[in-house]
Formats: sequence, structure tokens, C-alpha cells
Amino acid sequence: MKKSFDILIVGIGGQGTILASNILGEACLLEGRHVKGAETHGMAQRGGSVETHIRIDGEFGPLIVPGTADLLVSFDLLEALRYSHYLKEGGKMVVNHHMVLPTSVFTQKIPAPKEEEIAAQLARFTPCLIDADRIAVEAGSALAQNVVILGAASWSIPLKAESLQEAVKKLVPPKTVAVNVKAFELGRAAGRS
Repeated sequence: MKKSFDILIVGIGGQGTILASNILGEACLLEGRHVKGAETHGMAQRGGSVETHIRIDGEFGPLIVPGTADLLVSFDLLEALRYSHYLKEGGKMVVNHHMVLPTSVFTQKIPAPKEEEIAAQLARFTPCLIDADRIAVEAGSALAQNVVILGAASWSIPLKAESLQEAVKKLVPPKTVAVNVKAFELGRAAGRS
């Protein structure tokens, strides 16, 4: 019997995956909830894959077993597909509808997949696809895409939106608080519809 609510956050190095997991952890602390987390980011600085495991109210270790995640939050379309096997049946998926392509992987002989092709493969999960790039720019900074996605995912996270927003205020750089709060609110509005 699983008591925890398990969230897998995935993206590419530099997209703010670890900041997003820290925001979730801080929100748990604000609510007095037990939280465990783990991250892997081998070659993240060179555009590599980053994954963060967050287990809310769990009793056991921090790593999520494939096929058991309640929520998959992805800052990159291709990463959502790569980690989709972690999602349990009936789990939710919130995904940025864009992808960052590592130039060293795809060539003329091995072309990059099209965003529409990946979205079609993800359709079986009924993902919430968010144009985080556009929304982040609307909020005031393209760098706030991770907070936009977190806002969109907040509907599926068993934490109060106010706690998540307070955690955003505590953890982002002081001069970016207003932009990130707006990014969270716009993402939350997009995730609702």
C-alpha cells in the first residue's frame, strides 16, 4: 500500500528542474508535511537529462519506482516521453509543449522528432500540454518557464496553492519574485483550462 504522493520532475539541464523540486519541498515544510527527494543530473550542464523524485508523505526511500508516479511534470516534451514509463495508470502529466534538442544527438541521418509526433505518442496519457515559453514571456521572463509549469501542475499536487506560491517567493532570487509569482498564477490559470 502506497501512502505517498509521488511526483517525478524531468527536464534538460538549465531549465530549473531542481529549483522546482526545491519549491515543492519548501511548500511541504510550510504545511508541516513529510517530504523526501532525490535528483540526478549527470551531464546537466551540457544539456543532459535531469530528473527529480519528490515523495510527499512517504515512509520509504526517495526514489520513485517506474509505473508508480502519481504526477509527471516535464519541462521538455521529449523528456516527458522518455520518462513516461514512470507514470502509474491513471496518473497525471503536465508538460511544456516545446523541446530543447541537443545538437549532438540528432543529425541529418537521425532527424529530430517533430513536436507533433511526440505529443501524439503522449496522447494516451491525456497530458496537460502548456505553452510555458509563451506564458513565461507574458509573465516577464522566459526563465520563469519552470514556475509556469509548476503553477499548471499545482491543480494535481496535494498542497495548497498558497503554500506553493509562498515557497516560490522564498526560493527565487529577490529581484525576480514578482515575475515568478505572476508566472505561477498564469501557469495555474492555464492548467485549470
